[in-house]
Amino acid sequence: MQQPVGPGSESDSGVARLDALTADVVRDTGASIGLLFLLPPGEEVLRLALVSGVSRQLAAPWARVPMDASTPVADAIHERRLIWLGSQEEMARRYPQLGVVLPYDFMLAAAPLTADSLVWGGIVLLWPVWHPPQLSPQERETVTTFCRLAADLLEEAAAHGRPLLPPEEPRLLPAQQPESDPGQAMAALRFTERLPVGCCALDLDGRLTFINPVGAELVGAGAASLVGNRPWEVLLWLHEPLFEDRYRSAAITRRPTSFTAVRPPDTPLFFQLYPSDDGISVHITPTAQQGVTRSRKAATSGEPVGVVALYHLTHLAAALAEAVSVQDVVGLVVDQIVPAFGPQGLVLMTAEEGRLHIIGHRGYSAEFVSRFDGTPLGAHTPTAHSLDTGAPAFFSTFADFRRVYPDAPRHEGRSAWAFLPLTASGRLIGSLALSYDQPQPFPPAERAILTSLAGLLAQALGRARLYDAEHTLAHILQTSLLPHALPRIPGLDVAARYLPAGHGMDIGGDFYDLIHTTPTATAAIGDVQGHNTTAAALMGQVRTAVHAHATAGAPPGDLLARTNRLLTDLDAGLFTSCLTVQLDLDHHRALLATAGHPPPLLRHPDGHTEVLHLPPGLLLGIAPEADYPTTEIALPPGAVLALYTDGLVEIPGTDIDDTTNALAQHLAQDQSQDLDALAETLIRHAERSAPRHDDIALLLIRPQAESG
Repeated sequence: MQQPVGPGSESDSGVARLDALTADVVRDTGASIGLLFLLPPGEEVLRLALVSGVSRQLAAPWARVPMDASTPVADAIHERRLIWLGSQEEMARRYPQLGVVLPYDFMLAAAPLTADSLVWGGIVLLWPVWHPPQLSPQERETVTTFCRLAADLLEEAAAHGRPLLPPEEPRLLPAQQPESDPGQAMAALRFTERLPVGCCALDLDGRLTFINPVGAELVGAGAASLVGNRPWEVLLWLHEPLFEDRYRSAAITRRPTSFTAVRPPDTPLFFQLYPSDDGISVHITPTAQQGVTRSRKAATSGEPVGVVALYHLTHLAAALAEAVSVQDVVGLVVDQIVPAFGPQGLVLMTAEEGRLHIIGHRGYSAEFVSRFDGTPLGAHTPTAHSLDTGAPAFFSTFADFRRVYPDAPRHEGRSAWAFLPLTASGRLIGSLALSYDQPQPFPPAERAILTSLAGLLAQALGRARLYDAEHTLAHILQTSLLPHALPRIPGLDVAARYLPAGHGMDIGGDFYDLIHTTPTATAAIGDVQGHNTTAAALMGQVRTAVHAHATAGAPPGDLLARTNRLLTDLDAGLFTSCLTVQLDLDHHRALLATAGHPPPLLRHPDGHTEVLHLPPGLLLGIAPEADYPTTEIALPPGAVLALYTDGLVEIPGTDIDDTTNALAQHLAQDQSQDLDALAETLIRHAERSAPRHDDIALLLIRPQAESG
């Protein structure tokens, strides 16, 4: 869906089929809202691809869902099951962040899109509270069938080289409209014109699509100024958080709601909202009710903050609190601020060594923004000036901007700008520049929201930069403890990969090694318990011990026994799994011994692959007299022996035997002759199966055929 494709292409067909499947599951389950998420290859962030029954604006906070976030769809994927939330109380208890952002009554189901051990995404469905407290067996089967068919479709598209990727903006599935009779439509129009009360219609985005003459007279504005706009954006006396919240509540819960507002100077109006799957009908009548909420006087207070903006700000604040790295922050900024807060363009910059460096942008071409990368902080630009003064700069029109910066380049079509300095605890962090296609008045409430937004971003970026500095240091330590290159051994092809866990210090105890000792060679792989500098330091000691014993010619069982005695003497309090293989290339044999390590895989020259279940041995560091039996296998030329750590196969909630067998099957199906390409394929398989919460080490070994 990201790549441009012509009409009738295979990719277009896949998109249409996915749209149809999603529309079917929403209709057949009676759900009011459907959100389809896809997981791009190699990523750990779900992206919202399809939206049904609600506007993109209301769905914007969930445009990106990190796989390690506590959300229903992420948990459904981790647990490989459908998750049902039958009440607002259960929602708030299990997902407090979601409860704060959506404090309404509705029911929710989330289910994963998986095929074999691969994850393709997930779906979230919402129902009004009049739905029974549990899904019926038929509804549950409908959701399960959808997940299977959608996963098969996504897998098929990927297999044909045309993966269905999430679009830049979520697709909006239109509500199914019944066929209309022109005569009936005209009769309905005449009927509303004759009514002595006001009525109007809103779409699910809150924009007015129709208002009758009495309704226009009651609100004091012509239909021409209202149609196509959200009423509270045109009628300033309606721009109160309470009123906007009633619309939002009706759109999400599908329950009727109402409110009373005072049209200046003193005319109370009663608004009743009746939602459906394609919009909201509004009934407007005068009322003599006393004590109603009275809108503020323009002369004494500024524009109120919209409730949707407040909810978006709350959601973003919670998401930024969980962001770890600078790239995490950048991803949230570019994917949530543009759809949630209204700008069409965004540029995020950090200040380093007296210059501004662009770290993220949206709505601009890379060529356009590249000319500003590296701008000196002392330059005569709106960004640099806002940083120098520490105050945000707002330009409501192009004329306002041009008066101050006559030589500044203008991106085609942009007519208003906000330049927000990012500072935290008195430290200069960077800048956020927002641009708009239409002139913006930037009333005080909107300026306050954007200024608050800048403060949140500055704090998040400050934390993330500190994390990235620690991560870089940890990465240097990790790589210094692993072999920089594997030795070239005649008659042997090898490939190795190491991937740190997704979060934390990105440092752990996984290691691999290959030792050349004539006339044999020894391969080793291991995993020290933990993900910190202590684990990494112990890993360095274990690898050194294994290397020394292998160089001395110790067979695998003796090698593990000697290393085990060393670890028990050190009493480090951490245990280590390890697998060693002594290769006899002349006789095409191998000796293997394991200390509680995942079983190796052996792909035979004919392609069939088996899991080698070796006699078990205790983890290193538990008992000083532990014994490690040795197993001998044939290792003919062309066979591939795969050694790996449990991060490659461990998925929470899934039996590790199942994921190991799935990896073996994947190894059997890939007949690549290039070991490096094969290693990349196995790593991608693991990344697609589920997000990684552990390090991964992988070592592939293949004896070469003897040359004639």
